[in-house]
Amino acid sequence: MTTLLDKVAGFSSFRALLVGDFMLDEIVHGDAGRLSPDAPVPVLKAEHEEQSPGGAAHVARCLAALGGDVICCGVVGADAAADQLRAALVEQGIDAEGLLTDSTRPTTVKRSLVGLAQHRHPQKMFRLDIESKAPLDDALEQSLISMIKARLDGVDVICIEDYDKGVCTPRVCQAVIELARDSGVEVLVDPAPLEDYTKYRGATSITPNRTEAELATGAPASTVEAANGLAEQLECEAVILTLDKDGALLLVKGESPAVIPTEARSVYDVTGAGDVVISALAAARANRMGWHDATRFANAAAGLEVACFGTRPIPLAEVQREILRRQKPLDDKVRADEELAVELAVHRQAGHRIVLTNGCFDVIHAGHVAYLRDAKNQGDVLVVGINVDEQVAAMKGEGRPVYALSDRMAILSELGCVDYVIAFEEPTSHRLIESVKPDLFVKGGDYAPEEINEYELVKQLGIECRVLAHRPGLGSSDIVEHLRRT
Repeated sequence: MTTLLDKVAGFSSFRALLVGDFMLDEIVHGDAGRLSPDAPVPVLKAEHEEQSPGGAAHVARCLAALGGDVICCGVVGADAAADQLRAALVEQGIDAEGLLTDSTRPTTVKRSLVGLAQHRHPQKMFRLDIESKAPLDDALEQSLISMIKARLDGVDVICIEDYDKGVCTPRVCQAVIELARDSGVEVLVDPAPLEDYTKYRGATSITPNRTEAELATGAPASTVEAANGLAEQLECEAVILTLDKDGALLLVKGESPAVIPTEARSVYDVTGAGDVVISALAAARANRMGWHDATRFANAAAGLEVACFGTRPIPLAEVQREILRRQKPLDDKVRADEELAVELAVHRQAGHRIVLTNGCFDVIHAGHVAYLRDAKNQGDVLVVGINVDEQVAAMKGEGRPVYALSDRMAILSELGCVDYVIAFEEPTSHRLIESVKPDLFVKGGDYAPEEINEYELVKQLGIECRVLAHRPGLGSSDIVEHLRRT
């Protein structure tokens, strides 16, 4: 059976064209330890500032983090904020050449004041918006449409990210949808909170939240009624209605509505969750994933976003690990090859040093524990490869192993210094090393690294090889022989 993780593991890079309202987020951080003497408001003692791409620009970052080659098309002002925004996007490998300049409007800036609540937890105190919501003039509309048309070649998916700042006019939206239809490319829309969604008619999918759906359909309604109303009104293939802690309602044309549940988790900040949803859906659809699996993938990504303060792109490796966590408890340290690859990708992204060792580990004793503790101290993550029963018997002789593979893996999993346990069937660990690609390969003994069977391979792969000090005392074979004599 092919799992969601299997499908996500097969993701490849994709090309996404993004149309929408590009913004610059500015955050002033400080400490809010007292009230103003002249007004009943807290005083923020500013300590540092940071800027990051926001709005559609945050969607661009999210798409890039999921493996997308992103082309941005939108409008910004002729100001320093536009320069900062373009530079930030380019620095992250995102194509910002499609951002046109309109000297009559400012670049949208969201400036937030963030203070430490009780000197510990960041809390948004106030936000200042610098923006214009005036629709583009006819000439600029046409220039933007021409820019989009010129950049459509090779695009796998198109996203419209509308914050109602005047860029996603009805003419622009309908032109994008028509161009996409002619090119056989799907258009995914993250809508603005509007009473009229007709400008999105003909899009492949739309992803409003519950409040936006009620506003667009004219009156409070059940989620199913709202989704049906939007699907009929907009002639969409799919409506994904996000329901916060309740997950999402998916309505695909010709199918019954389906609730895609989310998993209960601490919600720290919902900012940017909608951006992550449309990005994840786009990545999934560009990789030919069905709507149900694409929505499950998006749910997992959005769950990671709301668990942190502010906005950040969620890398593909983190979403894969979250899906794995939902499929298999992470306190179980035993991993299959593909599961371990997902886990290690997250560790590599975090800059962790990965250590690999291997052995039979039959009749685990104090020497094993000391050796594995030393191995873990060589890095951040310790992976232990363990020989299957057939190989132990071939190496150790009749009556071995004493403990079956499942028992040996269970015992190793209980050691705090061991992070992951994986079985391998080959006589040597060559394939295991090629699969794990550790930063360091270690063995225990009193010989030189050059005497290790796998030394030439690790040298060829550029992996450091180290032999840890031999610990004197009874070994597994000595213990077994002792028990046989008693």
